[in-house]
Amino acid sequence: MTDLVSEKLARLPASPGVYVMKDAQGKVIYVGKALVLKSRVRSYFQSSRGTPWKTQSLVSEIADLDVIQTATEAEAFLLEDTLIKRHRPPFNIRLRDDKRYPYLKISGEPFPRVTIVRRRHADGARYFGPYTNVKAMRSTLKLAQKLFPIRTCTLALPLAKPRRPCLNYHIGRCLGPCGGLVNEEAYAEAVEGAAMLFEGRISGLVSRLKRRMSEVARAERYEEAAVLRDQLRALVRASERQSVALADEVDLDAIAVAMEGDAACAEVFLIRAGRLSGRETFHLRAPGNPSEEDVLAAFLSQYYAEASTIPEEVLLSRAIAEEEGLARWLASLRQKKVGIKVPKRGEKRHLVKMAQENAGYALRGEQMASSRGAEAAASLASLEEALALSSFPRRIEAFDISNTQGGEATGSMVVFVDGRPRRDAYRRFKVRISGKPNDYAMMAEVLRRRFRRGLAEMTDPSVARGKFSEFPDLLLVDGGKGQLSVAVSVLDELGIEGVEAIGLAKRLEEVFRVGTPEPLSLPSRSKALLLLRQIRDEAHRFAITYHRRLRSQRSLASSLDLVPGIGPKRRQALVKAFGSLERLARASSDEIARVPGISRDLAETVVRYLAATAH
Repeated sequence: MTDLVSEKLARLPASPGVYVMKDAQGKVIYVGKALVLKSRVRSYFQSSRGTPWKTQSLVSEIADLDVIQTATEAEAFLLEDTLIKRHRPPFNIRLRDDKRYPYLKISGEPFPRVTIVRRRHADGARYFGPYTNVKAMRSTLKLAQKLFPIRTCTLALPLAKPRRPCLNYHIGRCLGPCGGLVNEEAYAEAVEGAAMLFEGRISGLVSRLKRRMSEVARAERYEEAAVLRDQLRALVRASERQSVALADEVDLDAIAVAMEGDAACAEVFLIRAGRLSGRETFHLRAPGNPSEEDVLAAFLSQYYAEASTIPEEVLLSRAIAEEEGLARWLASLRQKKVGIKVPKRGEKRHLVKMAQENAGYALRGEQMASSRGAEAAASLASLEEALALSSFPRRIEAFDISNTQGGEATGSMVVFVDGRPRRDAYRRFKVRISGKPNDYAMMAEVLRRRFRRGLAEMTDPSVARGKFSEFPDLLLVDGGKGQLSVAVSVLDELGIEGVEAIGLAKRLEEVFRVGTPEPLSLPSRSKALLLLRQIRDEAHRFAITYHRRLRSQRSLASSLDLVPGIGPKRRQALVKAFGSLERLARASSDEIARVPGISRDLAETVVRYLAATAH
């Protein structure tokens, strides 16, 4: 124990708060909370007999410590979570990839809209999540937009002068508030229906719609009653898919963890009104061989600091030491009492057991994937450490521009997931900017189109299959400070948070980072640089291949313009069939005549013309 630590131990307050432990270099190595700071922090420096190995290892590295007093125990829970996310201490059990989990958001406007966001803010909006299963979230959102047509546009409503509603109104995906076609009261009913669906309260929503349908039927508003009837049928079908049902219509979370080595997995079953409304799976880093109780307690703190709803009851797979403090904190968040139990028998015990089995299954699946990609995982871990990234870069997207004097400019997007190429997610962009070459403007256009499409898909699942809706953990642009600045400006312009960006310059292969004026030079044989180089080169290969294909097609089209009898439609058909001048020149008249719209005489004319121009 250093003199500095001894001095601070003597002055510890007997109040709730958070303690921050640092090593000799001033790096934060552990963050904890306490109801009484004085007794909790001093307990670390008592006799090492019987002390877990992890605690002994931690204490041996402590060179300094700070404490932050809080007014309440609840504030300590929240502050601890904030500091763990900020400093990512190596001795803390923490959620992996915690910035990647999205929320559904209903804005606080007069005519609210529903969007998918990455962070919660104190902005008066309603948030639902976080969701680890993005596919299930999008399915829920799609059902909500079908049953309760809330707008997805960004108009500031109400408008001073109503306008003609867009296509979403005409296909039944919006109630048309921009056109003054719905009042705030009726729109608020739709919003409340969507909110109940997001919360998983399907049985309550069914009861509500039944009452409403009876009212409008008695008033002989039969068209409205028919709409409500269709909504009820869809909700009953969704309810029937919820296989787990409890005798009581209670709201609760059933939570269990599974562990192996320094990896852990937590499973949360969300029970709303007695039915399983959803389940979320979270992977954690658990260094130092902690107990299952420690992992469960750490997960609960971090999960409920971000959760949008707190149930009346939390069921756990095993007891934790901080149970009373956790219950008080959750009660302060919910503004009502929250019960925490470890069920011993009955249907609740069965529910927790199911959560435990699912956690184990998810952990085994993760470990199998990890064993297959151990080398890739090591490269990603090296990259995370070398660049001081705030989250594990599981999904990396790289962008490159290819052009010849501004002609046929193309952009490429390649995707690496878990250190391996995900070729079905690759995308090509034909750059629309023409004239004098401007790599910065071209890069901005490609990035803007990629992320705008992603935002559109996230907001409205009916746009496409969601191929752009998954955002990267790390964005890599081919170039230096200028290209990186373009990437950051596009992300800021579109309001996208949680995506880190870097630039990799070709000449010296220096890494440019946001907020750091000087580039970072990684060792030439480091795993981090080799991975970045591989991804950058793949983006370049993909871009230049597409660029060459477009140039070849343009050359073919130009040559065909001079052939008698070849107009725009026939030229397009030949370009589509052969792709390049070289392939067409090698083709026989029989092969050319198979192209729709090309007669045998015209095919022979093409062959003669190409043979003549070749000489």
